[in-house]
Amino acid sequence: MYIYVLLFGWIFGISFMGHQIPQNLSVYICLNVSLVSALILGKYLKFKYAHVFAYKMLYAIALGLSSYLLGMYYGDSALEKRLSLREVAQKHTEQIIYISHINKIKDKTSESNQVNSQRFGQKNSKNQQSIQNSIQQRVTVLTAQQPIQVMMYVNPSQLEAIQLGQYYRVSGKIKLIHGFAVEGVFDKEKWLIQENISGQLKAQSFEALDENQVQQLGYGAFVRQQHGLLNKIQLEIESLRLDFRTMILNSSLHNKGLLLALLTGDESLLSNQTQDFFKKLGISHLLAISGPHVLIFAVIFCFIFNKIIQSIYPCLFLKIPRPYLLVFPFWACVIFYTAFVGFEIPAVRTLITVSILSVIILLKQKIQALKHLLLTASVLLLVDPFSILSAAFWLSFGACFILIRVYQTIQQQSNEAVQTWQVKSKLFLRVLFDSQWKTFIALLPLVLFIFQQFSWITPFSNLIAIPMIGTLIVPIEVFAACVSMLYEPLGILIFKMADGLLSILLFLLEKLDQLFAFQLNWWAFNTLEIVCIALAVLILFLPRGGLPKFWAVICLVPLFLPQKNTSIFQLNIIDVGQGQAIFLKLPDHKMMIDVGGSFDESQFSIGKNVIIPYLMRQSIDQLDQVILTHLDQDHSGAFSEVEKVLKIKKVYSNEKDARFEHANFEYCHQGQHWQYDQVKITVLSPPENLLSQAQYHQNELSCVVYIQIPQSKSYQNFLLMGDAGWETEFNLLQQYPDLKVDVLVLGHHGSHNSSSYAFLKQLKPKLAIASVGYANRYGHPHPLVLKRLEVLKIPFKTTIEQGSIQFDLNTKGVMTESDFRSTRKWLIFNKGAIAD
Repeated sequence: MYIYVLLFGWIFGISFMGHQIPQNLSVYICLNVSLVSALILGKYLKFKYAHVFAYKMLYAIALGLSSYLLGMYYGDSALEKRLSLREVAQKHTEQIIYISHINKIKDKTSESNQVNSQRFGQKNSKNQQSIQNSIQQRVTVLTAQQPIQVMMYVNPSQLEAIQLGQYYRVSGKIKLIHGFAVEGVFDKEKWLIQENISGQLKAQSFEALDENQVQQLGYGAFVRQQHGLLNKIQLEIESLRLDFRTMILNSSLHNKGLLLALLTGDESLLSNQTQDFFKKLGISHLLAISGPHVLIFAVIFCFIFNKIIQSIYPCLFLKIPRPYLLVFPFWACVIFYTAFVGFEIPAVRTLITVSILSVIILLKQKIQALKHLLLTASVLLLVDPFSILSAAFWLSFGACFILIRVYQTIQQQSNEAVQTWQVKSKLFLRVLFDSQWKTFIALLPLVLFIFQQFSWITPFSNLIAIPMIGTLIVPIEVFAACVSMLYEPLGILIFKMADGLLSILLFLLEKLDQLFAFQLNWWAFNTLEIVCIALAVLILFLPRGGLPKFWAVICLVPLFLPQKNTSIFQLNIIDVGQGQAIFLKLPDHKMMIDVGGSFDESQFSIGKNVIIPYLMRQSIDQLDQVILTHLDQDHSGAFSEVEKVLKIKKVYSNEKDARFEHANFEYCHQGQHWQYDQVKITVLSPPENLLSQAQYHQNELSCVVYIQIPQSKSYQNFLLMGDAGWETEFNLLQQYPDLKVDVLVLGHHGSHNSSSYAFLKQLKPKLAIASVGYANRYGHPHPLVLKRLEVLKIPFKTTIEQGSIQFDLNTKGVMTESDFRSTRKWLIFNKGAIAD
């Protein structure tokens, strides 16, 4: 029991990485460790109450709490150390870098137009001009303190200049890590912290350096370190991965991207269409290297090794039992393949699992599946605590736990003494079917929480794809890779077998997709509703004889009840970069004022990747009203994507275009107002008689929205200016001389053509906010506007520094203001950061 308490406490403690920890955490740890020591001493001295249940419970609680606090301290210390290495200033720079990893193609349009000229010790420019997109290159930047990892972005024309294992002096622009800080949205900053990326570098020019030059610059210790055995092995492995990419690219295989991704985890040749198709079917996890890939390679090698021993020296098995002899080559193969695929989390999990299992076998101990799984997770977090931030960590261990439960259940129910092949076939099909639907159901709450998307077709597509990929395609690929290192033409011939099977698989998956026609749907569940789903799933998977299964239905009842907000007013200025999107949530009314922009939908969609995930997390699947202040793309660009997913009852704007042909559209103009309980929303501008000029004066004739919340004890009046400038501000002061404003969302993102001194001085808001993108090319918010705010002593916040900014009014009339960047340590903006 106590080992479970320790392991659960450790994992739970590290899972709080990024949260604010108690200031006196070290004191709490010392107190708990002292208590545990005293309780252990009491047991050792046979204290008369040591066998009492209450004593044992106190011991278990103290043990678990100590493990939890130690895990929290360990995770926080690791995070603080990594955060200290992050770049804190955006600037032009010149750095010495070392190339130890192969690059990645960031954007792909097809599997046939990709090439990599990054050879080890040589240049290869074949088909160089066929690359049309930028390249991501992970590099090591040599600094006076310690080397750091940076993601460098390279133009295709610069690829010839970069070679594995070489040093360069590179000039370019350092970019800070800065993503969208919005609840429910992919956290780029968290991902880069997890990947140990301390900054981003846009390369402009390269100068090759030899080792002597690098040593003369003061980096001799780093150069000597690269001559170490482990670093040499890693470089050789990267070169081997590159060789496979080049070989597959230059072959006549049809499914090059899939073959490479399944073999090495390298998705550089994989088309966006294929990735989207696998994602739609819910099987994109198969494109990443998983535990079975690693084990298949090890099993194939050990099978051949076993046959060789049997042929050459069979008596060896009499001296050393087969399991003890094969455990070492099996373990070595797992280490090699884990390094070969770039130490992906599922592969590392498999390595640790096999290592622990090997020790258990060698020590002749009994294997306990759940304890083994928890021990593997704990060791993985000890080696790399940042694994806890990865969705792959939770999903892979969750899937392993379910598969163990399926196996244990079937083993308990199987009473066959001698099984025929028919019985074994039925058992295999049953295990396959049970594992798929049970894994899908069990992981559903986690998938909803992380991705907010799933498709009902997933269990069926997995039922087809997993057996073919796991038992046929991957083993053939692994065998082909081994053969190709000896004789490439024969290896390519074997690869063609895997390629043919992949074509059959894709054909079957396409037919399945046509048959069911299911989409990868968004699901509007908030955190509380996902917890209800998780409880229902937990009850379903409890052993028989526990809680009645009917209780699972009771847990799902809240999902079908009308939602009632605990707050009577909520306004969120969403961080959409250089643009504006504001969500207003009332007890019986949901609306948006602007929806963010669309810059290059093929690279990043604000609608798909920010607005929709945020609304889904808020449990919003329809909007009663959308007001687009004007039709500039940074305010209205995401409308089309949002409309595809959410039902929108009414749309307002100062102009009408083709996007509103099928919408319930109405022009917004001065004098319109809506009353929802005590909350009043009014349009102050533009005048209705000037709407015909909106296409010529889009910014100045933006819809200006005024929101009044009289029951609030602090912020009562919100003024949202859109992109309106000085002329509109002057007119507002003339028409509404007594206008009261507590929160002002600055016009035009803080442009110098808005937020005039007279306007700010007369309104004198309690808080001014600019919805603006980091290091935007317009220079917003303008220094003149910042100076005006400073002189007038008006507090100022931006979505750059705060991320999404939320105002929440509770039933007691208390309005709270919060920002999303304060919720995690890696999101906290460094105010000392500068931008050229």
